[in-house]
Amino acid sequence: MRALIHHSFGEPEDVLTVEDRPLPEPGPGQVRLRIVLSPIHNHDIWTIRGTYGFKPELPAASGTEALGIVDALGEGVDALTVGQRVATGGTFGAWAEYVVASAAGLIPVPEALPDEAAAQLVSMPFSAISLLEFLDVKPGDWIVQNAANGAVGRMLAQLGAARGVNVLGLVRRAEGVEELRAQGIENVVATDQADWREGVAALTGAPAIVAGVDSVGGSSAGDVLSLLAENGTLVAFGAMNSPVMEIASGDVIFKQATVKGFWGSKVIQTMDAAKRGALFGELVQRVGDGTLTLPVAGVFDAAEAAEAMRASKTPGRVGKVLLKF
Repeated sequence: MRALIHHSFGEPEDVLTVEDRPLPEPGPGQVRLRIVLSPIHNHDIWTIRGTYGFKPELPAASGTEALGIVDALGEGVDALTVGQRVATGGTFGAWAEYVVASAAGLIPVPEALPDEAAAQLVSMPFSAISLLEFLDVKPGDWIVQNAANGAVGRMLAQLGAARGVNVLGLVRRAEGVEELRAQGIENVVATDQADWREGVAALTGAPAIVAGVDSVGGSSAGDVLSLLAENGTLVAFGAMNSPVMEIASGDVIFKQATVKGFWGSKVIQTMDAAKRGALFGELVQRVGDGTLTLPVAGVFDAAEAAEAMRASKTPGRVGKVLLKF
């Protein structure tokens, strides 16, 4: 079978190669999936670079999320059937024709859900909806996030609106405001404008902003914290620009702020099964009724992996880049 493998850490377009690997066999409690589509996420790129929280041994497989068809059942698996369509968000090595996955972690996909949406249902949408739960906000509350035109940022805005939570988005360039408005997301301010703080006040009416999400790092983290009200919470979600958060001690002290981290893969592992099922059900409903959109920027064959990786890094890209095998 074909699989995307890297023998050294580096930029994915430079180190990934398509190689022939043995067909894996499922063990007890596992199934073999035939991969249909798999998205390219930032954490996949960081893993290939060797800069993520998980660093695989080389030579390493790649990819973590996919839509697949159950191809073979391991011993003791009776809740799934061969030919069933399922999604997985935590199966390392998903960039391959076939992969073995734990049956317990697979999510049956309704027939009405298109392949391109089902392939990206778990990692980013579930992180966004779990983040809303993590923030513990209620209808009418205001929250602020940077990287608002990223995948999770766009989803957080859509899911927040569906739940009645006001989401203020910060982007680093004026073009990002129009990109989001074209998708129906209005509460957005570009921080490359000198008067961006006045723009925030005009949009929100200066209410208490109870929580903020930093996905950028550097001074942008401090910008988010500076907008929070007393007793506000700043959540570190990512570090797109810098691995260091530059925040003012005065903001932490005098606002009595709380700063904490969010790692989606850890959150989902410790989440109550009933809660996890309810959140996935809400995601399927939101995608089905159009409240949550999962656009696709392009679909590439595994043989075009280098081109796919470059497409995934395109500034202003709307939607995920998907790989097929």
